[in-house]
Amino acid sequence: MAHNHTAEILDLDAEVLSDQHWEAIAWATAGLSGQARVIDVGAGTGTGTLALARQLPDAEVVALDVDAEVLDRLQHKARALGVADRVRTVQADLDQPWPEVGPADLVWAAKSLHHMSDPARAVGQIYAALRPGGLLAVIELDSFPRFLTDPAGAALEDRIHAAAARARDEAGMHMHEDWPARFAAAGFTVEGERRFDVVLNPPLSAAAIRYAQLTIHRAQDTLADQLGAADLAEIDAIVAAIPSRDDLTVRSSRTAWLARRPMR
Repeated sequence: MAHNHTAEILDLDAEVLSDQHWEAIAWATAGLSGQARVIDVGAGTGTGTLALARQLPDAEVVALDVDAEVLDRLQHKARALGVADRVRTVQADLDQPWPEVGPADLVWAAKSLHHMSDPARAVGQIYAALRPGGLLAVIELDSFPRFLTDPAGAALEDRIHAAAARARDEAGMHMHEDWPARFAAAGFTVEGERRFDVVLNPPLSAAAIRYAQLTIHRAQDTLADQLGAADLAEIDAIVAAIPSRDDLTVRSSRTAWLARRPMR
């Protein structure tokens, strides 16, 4: 189950990085008709689902996720935005055989495929869910966000990122996959690749400051056994001081791919 802070961070990520988020949505949906059928794989709190529903006003969007709590949160947001009649949620363990959710014109997978225990099987299930000629849009992180610019803070952030990378590797996450090769092996034709670089300089918005605060604070919850007591104390001090700092930035990068299931 997603922690409350994790859900809030997901929502803030889409809000703070909205320019890149909407640019990727527009790129993925450029060739779709309004009445398309879309599946959001690993939908989380629904930032992609709801953006796709708004971008394609006549589309049906199916949100797949294992977490009933975040899917409930997604439905509440869909009702508030007036798109609940076109958004359907399906709770499913995506590491198991998927329920019948196809056929789809577009499958959207933003920062979700690296969580799958067997990426090849997941990509194969996406292929099966798409209509012939259907499109897969994938976004994966190249680098996780960084916020601190002072030497001591940047050094701490280096240690946090190194510890997080170790934890992800130990958990079996697939952060270093050759995704285009995975798509090709499943039968897809890779049609495009784009890198989205994010650099937001001060002064940051209130949402960006909150994003920085929660992201850094989360290291205490997720990496307590990887970081020393001195680092954990330093994180406490930084998190407390973030609202009054004027030197924070947001720096990150992510890569997106478009891959098509051939017509035959």
